[in-house]
Amino acid sequence: MKIYEGKTVSLAVENALKDLNVTENEIIFKIIDEGTKGILGIGGKKAKISVELKSEDGKRSVEFLDGLFDLLKVPAQAEFEEVDDKIIINIITTASSSLIGYRGEMLDALQTLAGAVANIGNDEYKRVVVDCENYRQKREETLKNLALRLSNKAITTERVVSLEPMNPFERRIIHATLCDVEGVKTESQGVEPNRFIVIIPDNAKPNKKDFSNKRGGRGGDKKRENRSSGFKSEMIKSTKKTSGFGTYLGNSLKNN
Repeated sequence: MKIYEGKTVSLAVENALKDLNVTENEIIFKIIDEGTKGILGIGGKKAKISVELKSEDGKRSVEFLDGLFDLLKVPAQAEFEEVDDKIIINIITTASSSLIGYRGEMLDALQTLAGAVANIGNDEYKRVVVDCENYRQKREETLKNLALRLSNKAITTERVVSLEPMNPFERRIIHATLCDVEGVKTESQGVEPNRFIVIIPDNAKPNKKDFSNKRGGRGGDKKRENRSSGFKSEMIKSTKKTSGFGTYLGNSLKNN
């Protein structure tokens, strides 16, 4: 980390870029002192900033993704920032639907690849998150609302509700959302990439059919649930298999 000064913060940044021979996208700077102008140029105080270069891990991932976009002939560009020990890559594109894919599967695949590239040669694993048009946050809110609606459905109907297969990160959102909700508990069942969550109400009626999907089978109750619930298909476990790409959203290595 280096300290740079200038009459203003902007000039201090310019001095840093010239000295380091980099662009502003390649540095992380913090303002130590914004400085003061003084009176008639007298008694002024220079602005002061601390500057450090972004890691090579993030740059390597961004360069890889940009090269991949060129091969795919997709008009897109990646940029990144580092937050604590996490690399966040944002994709700017006019073809967002193509890069996000069905329920984020393409975005998950890009994230898996970017995470692998970023961690080449690293002793400690660094988490990489790839996002586009704030999809991750929107998806998280959708899953939280889904969890609350289906927990209420499970309690009201006194039946176990099985969700469709989700990746570990999305399953954790469901578990976390319902961990403090009274009257239900959640469990993950099955194996990747078709591991899914079941929401079990405390007042569940003993019915073997409720647990017929434990091994990913086609339970007899599922069709009846879909007809009667009025929920969209994404909210109930379906027989559609995931692609297997990007299973580990958030580069998770745990099967929750």
